[in-house]
Amino acid sequence: MAPSPMPTLFISHGSPMLPLEPGTAGPMLQALGRALPRPEIILAFSPHWMAREPMVGTSARPETVHDFGGFDRALYALQYPAPGAPQWAPRVERLLQDAGWRVHEDPHRGLDHGVWSPLRLMYPEADVPVVPLAMPWPLDAAGAYRLGAALAPLTEQGALLLGTGSLTHNLHDFHPGARTDEAPAPYVQAFVDWVRGMIDRGDNEALLDYRRRAPHAARAHPTDEHLLPLFWALGAAGAGARPQHHAGGVHYGNLSMDAWVFF
Repeated sequence: MAPSPMPTLFISHGSPMLPLEPGTAGPMLQALGRALPRPEIILAFSPHWMAREPMVGTSARPETVHDFGGFDRALYALQYPAPGAPQWAPRVERLLQDAGWRVHEDPHRGLDHGVWSPLRLMYPEADVPVVPLAMPWPLDAAGAYRLGAALAPLTEQGALLLGTGSLTHNLHDFHPGARTDEAPAPYVQAFVDWVRGMIDRGDNEALLDYRRRAPHAARAHPTDEHLLPLFWALGAAGAGARPQHHAGGVHYGNLSMDAWVFF
């Protein structure tokens, strides 16, 4: 039986403390994992693994990478022992090569916190194989969209293309003591509302030009890398995809935890 076609997904992974302080995003991610069709594998695209050119992680048992410092010691004891799927690497590589990308493999790469911390909530049994894909750098919004579009055929083979980043990401405005029921900073809400509106309208042209068109874009994202997975997921979904929004609140005053499924 052929696998069911999969949607593509963008999630905001928030702080490394997400597994210990899931806040309003935790129940949303848990419900999302239960609602999605079960994938054959997850191809994960995170800003916490960058390389000069696309790189596919081919470890059969990717380690849990604790790529952060200064947090609660309990966080470093957490593991996410999902298997890898090195047999999928040729499929990923072939599609990217056909689209003009040079692709490499890393047999030792593990799962960074942008991948494993939300997946602990979505798939707590760690029983879905995960293949990490490095973000080529430098990269812009249009390039991320093209990269995702090249991988779109994988969704017909049962792969869940997961872009993990953050809808807003300015660590200079990070407030550790902020509660998730507090109103976000006004610039955060204005930026979030604009992105939601453009996605609802299907205005990918405006989204890809967000740095010029979105309100407070430079403050919401002093650098691009945490928003690029959204454009990657949009590219993989293709024109005319139906978006389904999932609100996760705002953590620490400025990290908007929104997610979208693109059918």
